[in-house]
Amino acid sequence: MLRTKNFWVIGGDPRQAALAELLADDGHGVHTFALEGAEGMECEKTLEGVRLADCVVLPLPAADGAGKLNAPLSDEVCDLGEILEAMRPGQLLCAGMAGPELKSQAQRRGILLRDYFAREELAVLNAIPTAEGVIQIAMEELGITLHDARALVVGFGRLGKALGPRLRALGARTWVAARSYDQRAMAEGMGLEAEGLERLQEWLCSFDLVVNTVPASILGVEELAAMKEGVLVIDLASRPGGVDLSAAAALGVRVIWALSLPGRVAPVTSGRYIKDTVYHIMEELEG
Repeated sequence: MLRTKNFWVIGGDPRQAALAELLADDGHGVHTFALEGAEGMECEKTLEGVRLADCVVLPLPAADGAGKLNAPLSDEVCDLGEILEAMRPGQLLCAGMAGPELKSQAQRRGILLRDYFAREELAVLNAIPTAEGVIQIAMEELGITLHDARALVVGFGRLGKALGPRLRALGARTWVAARSYDQRAMAEGMGLEAEGLERLQEWLCSFDLVVNTVPASILGVEELAAMKEGVLVIDLASRPGGVDLSAAAALGVRVIWALSLPGRVAPVTSGRYIKDTVYHIMEELEG
């Protein structure tokens, strides 16, 4: 157990609210900011005192689509620069998916920035609630059972490896589209069918469910046009996404861009994953 520390948890979704409660349960001093929309959360009104924290934790992702603090539970609009200005040089800042601008500002101010989402232990564990969230969406949105449905998982990284076997366990006939031979071999070793991404357009026509896990533009107008009527596409790629949403709307293809699923379907578990990862970072820094 990490010795008692002073934490500031700033912004984010229910994951960060759960994180703050979990840190307090472990006996740490915890201050929150821009989380006032969370049930029962008492937040600081200003950032005064943040420089006294042993660790400041920003959300996952740290910034919203406009480059501001990602704070969906707050009515406040906060620049990331405001937070860094309130901190002291040498202070530890943990953030998820820290972008180039945040990294640059932290470096200029001498702040010790660590991206907890870049840690393998969090990325692997985070795939579990994401996979469960995909299954929840599919069960709610599809007019058929997952049992005997034809499902395609595009990409076979951490998310694909978590999702593919779970779909198969529910009786879905599950395929994987992956670039590398070793990923396709691994998928086949898990009892899944596998094909190369270069042939994607040729065999999209038969699937009831298509889930994209690739963080790149992968499903454009030609791929979407090849899909069967009634297909459900779930995109897990972070901004700007992996699906051409304009083309999907024009073609009548139903797409759900499911960002930050862990915070929606399992915030307490996801908050615990973040807490444990922040602990690991602090323990390593303390040597």
